[in-house]
Amino acid sequence: MKVSKVKTRNRWNGHQRRIGITGGIASGKSSIAKYLETSKNFPILDADLFAREALTKNSKIILEVLGRYGEQITKQKDCKEEINRLVLGEIIFSDKKEKLWLESLIHPFVRKRFDEELSKLRYSPRLALVIPLLFEANLHDICSEIWLIYCTIEQQYERLKLRNNFNDKQSKHRIESQLSIDQKRQLCDIIIDNSGTIQSSYDQIDTLLN
Repeated sequence: MKVSKVKTRNRWNGHQRRIGITGGIASGKSSIAKYLETSKNFPILDADLFAREALTKNSKIILEVLGRYGEQITKQKDCKEEINRLVLGEIIFSDKKEKLWLESLIHPFVRKRFDEELSKLRYSPRLALVIPLLFEANLHDICSEIWLIYCTIEQQYERLKLRNNFNDKQSKHRIESQLSIDQKRQLCDIIIDNSGTIQSSYDQIDTLLN
């Protein structure tokens, strides 16, 4: 598969080029973002980092999460008690209702953080926003274009096993908790094929930006 384009819809239309980076879990979004940052001088905003902030710095959200799940999701780190994201993940990826509940807290926080950081970067001519749940969280309207980082589902399973030591059941829960890759392909503007070598992906990006 080579880089391809699909119809643009419901995008931010300001002066700034805002590339939304999305894709399935373990598709290579972080690698692509790193290349844009280090080789193309793109500022990077990452939804996952904002989501982590919500569970480490936002006392209101932390209290609500602890109130729902209790001590089963806590761990000790540096003599402090914090949320064990791995245990929390096992809960929400095994129960759709719990996942939706947590997202109802996290997604508004992430949206607010994007708005804050985009305001700080308003004079930058271009930037990239890494958003795994871009469509699920309705964040397409803060992007001027959306790139889908594509790999095969077999590669997702393989990468999750190597990267996270997940078994097939754990990987399946996480892969199936998101929109399918085919659904995302219909909603994105650009498709980057990341099923081959990383250099091939970089070459596709170079073509798009040159």
